[in-house]
Amino acid sequence: MDRGNLSRRGFLRRALAALTVGAGLPAWYAREVLAFEEDKKPVASGDKIIMGAIGIGSPQSRGRAIAHDALRAGKGNVRYVAVCDVDERHVKNAVEDMKKNGQDVKGYRDFRELLDRKDIQAVTIATPDHWHVLVAIEALKKGKDVYCEKPLTLTIDEGKALRKVVRQTGRVFQVGSQQRSDPRFRLACELVRNGRIGKIKTVETRIGANPQGGPFPVEKPPKELDWDFWLGPTPKVDYVARRCHYEFRWWYEYSGGKMTDWGAHHNDIAQWGLGMDDSGPVAVWGMGAPPDKRPNCYNCHPIFQARFTYANGAELVCTDRGENGVRFEGEKGQWIFVSRGRIAASDRKLLEEPLPRDAVRLYVSNNHMGNFLECVRTRKPTICTAEVGHRSVTVCHLGNIAIRSGKKLKWDPQAERFVGDDEANRWLSREMRAPWKLEA
Repeated sequence: MDRGNLSRRGFLRRALAALTVGAGLPAWYAREVLAFEEDKKPVASGDKIIMGAIGIGSPQSRGRAIAHDALRAGKGNVRYVAVCDVDERHVKNAVEDMKKNGQDVKGYRDFRELLDRKDIQAVTIATPDHWHVLVAIEALKKGKDVYCEKPLTLTIDEGKALRKVVRQTGRVFQVGSQQRSDPRFRLACELVRNGRIGKIKTVETRIGANPQGGPFPVEKPPKELDWDFWLGPTPKVDYVARRCHYEFRWWYEYSGGKMTDWGAHHNDIAQWGLGMDDSGPVAVWGMGAPPDKRPNCYNCHPIFQARFTYANGAELVCTDRGENGVRFEGEKGQWIFVSRGRIAASDRKLLEEPLPRDAVRLYVSNNHMGNFLECVRTRKPTICTAEVGHRSVTVCHLGNIAIRSGKKLKWDPQAERFVGDDEANRWLSREMRAPWKLEA
């Protein structure tokens, strides 16, 4: 008796059960996922990929999580040698944490010093949003491959500049929109792309409301935190603890609230399902409850809705209401809903019937960081390139611009400008505080 084969078959049966019961995938698609992993040819490992982490953050942060993802996905073929953060507490903790994981790293406060190292081939970037593009462009120009957390940009013009530098340098770039590497989201997009619910009428991206809070007290910055460096290109303001670290998400100066936090994930899936990875909507309007105008309060609109129209007649509705996830609805009322917890349909048969052999199939990745590392070795495009990430977060920025301006706006996705509205086009960029500037 070949116990090795028995063991292997047992493992596959358990994996299939996990995908069908745990992930909610129909059996035919779960078998495809497993077959892809079984048939994948191993990429020659060669030397270890030498990496640095910029914006390493606290133990609970995305910076720390994606660094550990790289170590796990690398399976011994990744080595971190440097970590960077403007908060020395994070640097000290990360150096100790990495040592426990067998990584001998040096700590930095200034990302430029880390990027000057010739031995580093690739970096993970998990800074606050207002730093993403400045750091990524510097990394690309220094010859590094880049894994950058979402949302990719703070403004639409930042995305255009970043895309230009990626093209100029030819470096590998992955945006951390990891739902593209979740089989549930891929299945939903493949089904709607192949007409399973008929012509798409509406896509709803349900992302939750923004928190409210403040006024928060002005304090003296912790001695370990370089507050001026943290602010970087944004206006100089007094230190408020709730502006910093995780809470930066709820201030328009540094981010875009839930619209760019969860919206960068779910609007990305909407774009994928609509087949709009290199384009976008042609019109947008939005509304929201006014944010608190007092100083030092969270200033993102607490509740909101943005509506986008595409050239093919489909409408995308991004809203704070409803169960978190993405819902595709066809003209005859059939729908498919997908989230990180489940995939469902108006009729289970919509999911259970396999796609035909000639169906449109999408880029397959079942491990987002693993995909990045594989592409670093093969030099192939990642599943979520800078172009894809830019186009997806552009939808989010358009939504926020419509909500904040109170206007119904026409958008040209090829020229990437508002049509006939110079005032609206001023929202495409933001002035940067010296000495920082956007250089493509």
